[in-house]
Amino acid sequence: MPAVRGCHLPEDRLYDVENHIWLKEMDDGNIKIGMTTVATAMAGQLVAFTPKKAGRSVEPGKTCATVESGKWVGPAKSAVGGEVAAVNAELVEKPSMANSDPYEAGWMVILKPKDWAAVKPTLTPGTEVGPKYEAKMTADGFAGCAP
Repeated sequence: MPAVRGCHLPEDRLYDVENHIWLKEMDDGNIKIGMTTVATAMAGQLVAFTPKKAGRSVEPGKTCATVESGKWVGPAKSAVGGEVAAVNAELVEKPSMANSDPYEAGWMVILKPKDWAAVKPTLTPGTEVGPKYEAKMTADGFAGCAP
């Protein structure tokens, strides 16, 4: 698993580096979405997670959930549009799972994507994400994830 400044970034994901979001294609064609370790490290311990409800639509570049920590409240933006097929109810109950396990238990929503073929090439594969994240962290003045 690649790591940039102590932040783990699994190779089997696609990344929207600008918005600190990972996306993973599922066998059924849906897309699982979550926050990167960079996002959770920058935000701090999450205290609230409010996803869009199942059946609601998400526009590309718009919010699929709102996340809140002690120092930040804001949108989790989805690079791809579509219909919310599932939400992580466990994350609603225990938002800190996004801090402790952002790539497995801490996923946010699953979308039934619209126009995935057009969006997918705009995302950064995990095997190539290191240099982009290094540049983003430098631009944002972010030292990295705590060990």
